[in-house]
Amino acid sequence: MLTSFITRKIERIMYYLKKYLLAGVLVWFPLGITMALLIFLVNFFDRSLLLLPPHLHPQELLGFDLPGFGLLFSFIIILVTGMLVANFFGRYIYKLGEKLLSRIPIVRSIYTAVKQISEAVFGNSTQTFKKAFLIQYPRTGLWTLAFQTSTFQGEAQIKTELPKVVNLFVPTTPNPTSGFFIMAEKSEVIELEMSVDEALKMVISGGVVVPEWAKKKTKKQKQKTKIEEKNQTIEGQEKNDA
Repeated sequence: MLTSFITRKIERIMYYLKKYLLAGVLVWFPLGITMALLIFLVNFFDRSLLLLPPHLHPQELLGFDLPGFGLLFSFIIILVTGMLVANFFGRYIYKLGEKLLSRIPIVRSIYTAVKQISEAVFGNSTQTFKKAFLIQYPRTGLWTLAFQTSTFQGEAQIKTELPKVVNLFVPTTPNPTSGFFIMAEKSEVIELEMSVDEALKMVISGGVVVPEWAKKKTKKQKQKTKIEEKNQTIEGQEKNDA
């Protein structure tokens, strides 16, 4: 009896220890990752201060180190660069620089790949990652999320001989930056109403985070609902009159 009582107490204590430990991990793990990422970004952008002359560093001007000043300085550099490239002269200088880089074998390959990825992620194209789709992958009967990259028709798309091809990116979980590129007939995929951000959260969480969805009624369904409500109102009035 005493042994079983002690065993039950130990099991109960271990249960609560596990419960509270898991609750603490769920609180501190995302906070810790967020803080570590912020510290990394601040330290990374602080290196941009090396572009300034030594006498213009915060240590020299203020007498003490100012973390995050490099982030502000980097923001100003990026903003000014965007303003310069947006005008004719800036674009001309930018194209000259690209031509110079394109003549360097190894640098050309790296720069071209990074530029294409940047344009796909940060570009202002109206078709870039603007829609989420539901597709059957990797076989019929299994469904997953995919993102439309474009509907442009090139050699590969035309030679599929499909009526309407859509280019899709199928991300992996929990790292959506890697995945698979597929071309599919638009009639064989389902366009979703959820936003790209909501779909990404669902992918990253492995389906744990599922966005709420209120099914939208079609015009016929709305008309049918109105007719039913009208009929119910008439029936109620007739019963009251009777």
